[in-house]
Amino acid sequence: MNDMTPIQTTLKDWETDQEVRWCPGCGDYAILKAVQRTLPIIGADPAKTMFVSGIGCSSRFPYYVESYGFHTIHGRAPAFATGIKLANPELDVWIVTGDGDGMSIGGNHTMHVLRRNLDCQILLFNNEIYGLTKGQFSPTSRPGTTSPTTPLGSYDRPASPCAFALGSGARFIARAYDVSKELSNTLIAAHAHRGAAFVEIFQNCIVYNKDRFDDFAAKGVADTMQLWCKQGEPLLFAKGTKGLSLDLDTLSLKVVDVVDGDWQAAGVVVHNVKNRGLAHMLVEMPFGPFPMALGVIYDDPAPTFEGSVAIEREKSVAGKTADLTKLLSKGQTWTVEPEAAHGLMD
Repeated sequence: MNDMTPIQTTLKDWETDQEVRWCPGCGDYAILKAVQRTLPIIGADPAKTMFVSGIGCSSRFPYYVESYGFHTIHGRAPAFATGIKLANPELDVWIVTGDGDGMSIGGNHTMHVLRRNLDCQILLFNNEIYGLTKGQFSPTSRPGTTSPTTPLGSYDRPASPCAFALGSGARFIARAYDVSKELSNTLIAAHAHRGAAFVEIFQNCIVYNKDRFDDFAAKGVADTMQLWCKQGEPLLFAKGTKGLSLDLDTLSLKVVDVVDGDWQAAGVVVHNVKNRGLAHMLVEMPFGPFPMALGVIYDDPAPTFEGSVAIEREKSVAGKTADLTKLLSKGQTWTVEPEAAHGLMD
């Protein structure tokens, strides 16, 4: 988040004249609209907003937001974003990436932008497939996923983006899905965080991985299989009839029944966004026996990378006068006198 003077904009102010070129029904449309609705709410200034992306379906995003944008190379959006933020810390930087772009070829760069804690928002669209390159399995694809590169089904153990982010030192972790009404609120919370805010957004790939997230996102099961984490509130789901309690024997979460709304008697844990251990347990819960944890899971700010760089710069120049000639002549240098130079030319 940046300290900025809020300005008045509308969703229309953030729409470009570019034709939005995603497949009809793609979840990216819903995410785009959620972002465009969120930017006026947070008082964002198009002249100070930058969207940076890598390669993939999600990475077409900068073309469709009326602000500054940078469509970079595969997996390297965090590296470009780091340079942009260091050059102009006043910019509000958003990184848009996908599970292939950000967790495979770009995994190394994602790790470093998180551990450095650059002040930016990282939106990772997770559709558990490579969409742009025609449906190959990705680092987040579930076991058994059939694709052109796994015709008999994937046997890889999938990566968990949020667990990866926590392991990389991220100070803000959140989850949502493309058509969720809570997506905008999640983005607002991410923007309010000072530092690297990592948001995993489950996104429906209508062509190559259709309805992959219906097991928790479909209307018929949403109430039962979604757990929206909210600071200071008990971790309840299934319309308050179930909750998560801490098993002291195994130091892990367990599902408990809540009778007559008495969640205290059931031992349901109250969500604390600053509890890193709880965050790890929430993002690593096996789905099925447990619901899908959504919302702001972890939020514990720390000094930012660009802030630390600025402090170092101020210390290094304090009490000094800029002198380029002195700098160039420092160390092992020599001077070629005019007479000697003429001799060399004769």
